[in-house]
Amino acid sequence: MTTIEPVSAAVLLQQATQSDVFSQIRDDVLLSSSLWVNIALAGLSILLFVYMGRNITDGRTKLIWGATLMIPLVSISSYLGLASGLTVGLIEMPAGHALAGEEVLSQWGRYLTWALSTPMILLALGLLADVDRGSLFTVIAADIGMCVTGLAAALVTSSYAVRWLFYAVSCAFFVVVLYALLTEWADSAAAAGTGEIFDTLRILTVVLWLGYPIVWALGIEGLAVIQSVGLTSWAYSALDVLAKYVFAFLLLRWVADNERTITTSQREAGSGTPADD
Repeated sequence: MTTIEPVSAAVLLQQATQSDVFSQIRDDVLLSSSLWVNIALAGLSILLFVYMGRNITDGRTKLIWGATLMIPLVSISSYLGLASGLTVGLIEMPAGHALAGEEVLSQWGRYLTWALSTPMILLALGLLADVDRGSLFTVIAADIGMCVTGLAAALVTSSYAVRWLFYAVSCAFFVVVLYALLTEWADSAAAAGTGEIFDTLRILTVVLWLGYPIVWALGIEGLAVIQSVGLTSWAYSALDVLAKYVFAFLLLRWVADNERTITTSQREAGSGTPADD
């Protein structure tokens, strides 16, 4: 009689669960299409953005381009993880939830995507606005905190109240990001000569990013007003398309055509203030 070691048993269980989840995703046309459409768009965006940045030479402009290029690179990796079932799992909703006691499909890998891609969006915006390093670090740290606590809100199964508590903390981090985009960073962009494009991008970012906590609250993870995993996934995917690929295209198109503006503002800032050690 053969026995299975505990570690081997855990691996087998994980593989079986991943296989089951993969089959569930594959058989749900609405759900799977929301993932594969993003994979295709991310791939096309990578090729397009590499082409758009082919003639960029200025250092700060290259940083903006590099940060922007990371957005679809992270996304295509993440969406492949979701489509394969690697970063998707079944969790049982706690008492008090509309689907209490039922197992639901959790796309927890999305939070990993956002924790890596949204800082790149903010880094690109911060470089565009030429904000100081302290502000840039603080806002990016708040953004990562927002994503991590959002992940916790999605995965907690012990208490329905704690899920919403993590959600509230995540929203508090989000307020820090919104405040910077709407006030301090906008002033810095105006001083750097990039105010017009920054205003367009910050409005796009603020409006679309507000959609994520709304989808969470109404979707299967929150109040379950929308109980279709496929519809919820499409809502997130549609927001990602606009907040990532459309955002990145608008930014890179402007940067490629206005590299001199960015270079000039950097030189003026360098001549007016001492360099950082």
